[in-house]
Amino acid sequence: MRIAVIDGQGGGMGKLIVEKLRDEFNDTIEIIALGTNALATTLMLKAGADEGASGENAIIFNSSKVDAIMGPIGIVAANSMLGELTPLMAKAIAESPAKKVLIPLNRCNIQVAGVRSEPLPSQVDNAIELLKER
Repeated sequence: MRIAVIDGQGGGMGKLIVEKLRDEFNDTIEIIALGTNALATTLMLKAGADEGASGENAIIFNSSKVDAIMGPIGIVAANSMLGELTPLMAKAIAESPAKKVLIPLNRCNIQVAGVRSEPLPSQVDNAIELLKER
C-alpha cells in the first residue's frame, strides 16, 4: 500500500503521522511525504517516509498515484494552512480516488460536528485505525 502524508507549515503533524505509520506497519507500506514546503517534507522524511517532494505540483501529481492520503482536514480546503494549500492542491486531493483519512484539527476554521477534541497523538492513532479498515 502506498500512503501519501500531506502537511505544511512546520510539518509537526505529518512527522507524527509518519512515525506512527512506521511503528504500526514497519516496512510493509510505502510512505510518500508531500509537503506544502520543504521544511514539512524534510521532517516527514526524517521521521521515516520513503520518498518526499514539496510544493503544489508534487501534491497534484502524486495525489492520484497513492492508495491513501493522510493529513489534517484542511488539506481539502483551498487556501488553508495560512494560504500554503492552494485551490489546485485541495482539488487534486479531494478528487483523488485514494482513501482519505483526515485529522479533524479545528485550526482552518473548519469544525466537524460530533468530533471530540482530543490530543493530536490520539487523533493520529484513531486515523491509523481507520486506515487499517481499508
